[in-house]
Amino acid sequence: MITGIRIDSVEAAREKNDDIVGLDVNIGIDEIKVNSNQIEIKFNYQVSYKEKIGYLKMKGVIYTQEEAKKAKEIEKSWTEQKRLPDDFSEMILNAINFTCGTNGVLVVRPVNLAPPMMPPKIQLKKE
Repeated sequence: MITGIRIDSVEAAREKNDDIVGLDVNIGIDEIKVNSNQIEIKFNYQVSYKEKIGYLKMKGVIYTQEEAKKAKEIEKSWTEQKRLPDDFSEMILNAINFTCGTNGVLVVRPVNLAPPMMPPKIQLKKE
């Protein structure tokens, strides 16, 4: 269960005055700390406007609380594979996407970039 989200840094820039033809969104998990059933996840969120028109970068932390068994599973998965369990990962990625996408609308406005429209809910598929 997510107990909090904090955005620590934001950067946006328009590098060219050309028309915006698209954008790419990238969400990364930088670090995970597990303390009993409390989990702290440091993340980065980046929107790159195609043709190098501009960018939006955000960094922050998500706080979650899980059952002890689940917290250990998450910690083990991250330590061994640098990967989160799929069900947990979906929840985290969607929370980051929503929070940064929503706040990003206000951040890119002063540099005249299109808001990072919210893509549909992220769902991970098993191969």
